[in-house]
Amino acid sequence: MTTPDRPDLSPATIAAQAAGATDADTGGVVPAVHMATTFARDADYAPLNADNVYLRSHNENTRVAERVLTALEGAAETLLFPSGMAAVAALFRTVPDGASVVVQRQIYWGTTAWIRAFCTRRGIALHEVEASDLDALSTVCAAENPALVWIETPSNPWLRITDVAGAADIAHRVGAVLAVDSTAASPVLSQPLGLGADIVMHSATKGINGHSDVLAGSLSVRDADHEIWQMIRTDRDTAGAVLGPMEAWLLTRGMRTLPLRMREMSRNALALAEYLADHPQVETVLYPGLPDHPGHALAQAQMTGGFGGLLSFVVKGEAPAALRAVGRMQLFHRATSLGGVESLVEHRHTIEPHTGIPEGLLRLSVGIEDIEDLKADLAQALGQ
Repeated sequence: MTTPDRPDLSPATIAAQAAGATDADTGGVVPAVHMATTFARDADYAPLNADNVYLRSHNENTRVAERVLTALEGAAETLLFPSGMAAVAALFRTVPDGASVVVQRQIYWGTTAWIRAFCTRRGIALHEVEASDLDALSTVCAAENPALVWIETPSNPWLRITDVAGAADIAHRVGAVLAVDSTAASPVLSQPLGLGADIVMHSATKGINGHSDVLAGSLSVRDADHEIWQMIRTDRDTAGAVLGPMEAWLLTRGMRTLPLRMREMSRNALALAEYLADHPQVETVLYPGLPDHPGHALAQAQMTGGFGGLLSFVVKGEAPAALRAVGRMQLFHRATSLGGVESLVEHRHTIEPHTGIPEGLLRLSVGIEDIEDLKADLAQALGQ
């Protein structure tokens, strides 16, 4: 989590100063937006700037955002994509036809659904396993010899914690690449590459951007010379799965407050989790910051600065009671996403009814509002 020329800088400083990016042409303390899709050449047809030929391959605003994420992740290199799912797809397209992959069970449903369909089309053997159980993960990896192992920690919406270092050892023993979806943590709370992961993915739409106004995804790598990474770089360039300049500029602006936002969101989420754990209308609270969470000790060991703004809880009375509470909420917006400055609530069973989600489960994306206001909203919604 450093820049090459300043290895002593903390994530807060890297983020606030956008890894040193400014507008060199005007002296502005923030980088400019460069909207040109193509770039001029001289009379001999040599590019006026050797780094810029065409926007699909040469986007200065994307480079700036990638440098910030690379520094925060402690990565060798980062590539941005127009969505989190585009980043997922770019990685999975490197898996050969007929190979096998191991994917964590009960993660973000959009990822699971796409991977299942993709593997079916490509004749790739898909093995889903509860990856937080390292014995189960080891057994399936030893038996199936996967090319890729995919985990998500903390998982969405179950908030399960997977041992990244343990999963990396298991994957590497069978020659697999370990990829980690770290969206719920963001790079300021967890750095999977430092724990042994090969690639880390974020839906940058979420906490990295933090303002619910940019669609983006990212992949960061530990070894930029890895064959798979070179395939991803080439595929993004030729297939055109790139982020536009304005979105990249907004993403950089969002990242400048990322450590502050994640700190406040984590603090608010922990306070709400503690409040809900004692509420008579609540059956279960799923949040790794609670001492009785099965993954609490592991989360403490591999997350720094908090446990994130995502939490789930199960309301007594199943769907009718949960939906009644959601309908009464005034500050929590009824919307699908997470990681924004505003708090959101989602009834997950409505979104994915056939995946084992409890009918009473509500997922909260906790924002940066005053904690007492958020508590009061939950209190009146739940009836106490």
